[in-house]
Amino acid sequence: MHIGPYLLANNVFVAPMAGVTDRPFRQLCKKLGAGYAVSEMVTSRKDLWDTLKTSRRSNHEGEPGPIAVQIAGTDAAMMAEAALYNIERGAQIIDINMGCPAKKVCNKWAGSALMQDEPLALSIVQAVVSACSAHGVPVTLKMRTGWSAGHKNAVTIAKAAQDAGVHMLTVHGRTREQGYKGYAEYDTIAAVKQSVSIPVVANGDITSPEKAKEVLQWTGADAIMVGRAAQGRPWIFKEIAYFLETGTHLAPPLISEVKRLLVDHLWDHYSLYGEYSGVRTARKHIGWYVQSLPGGEAFRRQMNGLEESHAQVEAVEQFFDHLNQHMDRIPGKQARDTEITTRDSVEIAV
Repeated sequence: MHIGPYLLANNVFVAPMAGVTDRPFRQLCKKLGAGYAVSEMVTSRKDLWDTLKTSRRSNHEGEPGPIAVQIAGTDAAMMAEAALYNIERGAQIIDINMGCPAKKVCNKWAGSALMQDEPLALSIVQAVVSACSAHGVPVTLKMRTGWSAGHKNAVTIAKAAQDAGVHMLTVHGRTREQGYKGYAEYDTIAAVKQSVSIPVVANGDITSPEKAKEVLQWTGADAIMVGRAAQGRPWIFKEIAYFLETGTHLAPPLISEVKRLLVDHLWDHYSLYGEYSGVRTARKHIGWYVQSLPGGEAFRRQMNGLEESHAQVEAVEQFFDHLNQHMDRIPGKQARDTEITTRDSVEIAV
């Protein structure tokens, strides 16, 4: 599968999630089988480009390509300028955000709110494609099925985006009104796929290899995108890719392997965020890793009181070493599915 000139490793992608898919997490997911990863969304507001948050989101040092950056905003000229800003900083693919359901984004008519104003949405797509074409940078678009159950216009926007020069479409099978409640539906994604000739990616409620295969068959999509199910379980990409290729399952990873992955992830995380912010923002990742494990909740409460990176890493190592005395491998997908359906994500998937 290609996006413009870029050949992707496979058709199992990690979804952009604000507060989650930073550079360390993207690199980890790619290492563990994700064929493609998109950055957290970068604002089109020029006055925020010099902030620490945006500078971190624009940091692609050492990241394997293709480097894809998602931009968000409501003004066509500003979005085009944001695309160029990120291209100058290493972006090889630009993704337009029309999928984020968060109130703080939609209240400013960005994200999925753009689907209510089709002329504005199309003007943004055209401006971004025009700006990127001069640099040979392909543009993709991520959206929802529509604003509400009574206003599903993903097919209309998909056709217009293709005509404007977009190279790939990703559709989350929920409306903005749903947020992350209820269940994703895939009939709209199938309709989008049937209406365009460019690649279409299916997103929403893909939590297992079996569900990935089902969604690909249901929608006819070219690829699937995994979001919340990868939080604390980044090896899900390898599991899905292997199942799609062979029809059989990989064994769950060894406890010792997960310990090594998490510790390496933590040190990479600290290197980006620094000691103070790194320790605090790492807590959610550690919590996701241990949530479905025996003693995980008690450990999470203890770990959240630690203030130094070395103490945090040492606690993680001790937890997994103790766990390894009682079990060899991470529990299978049943425990994970229960965890996903019973917790509310504190992050903004986009």
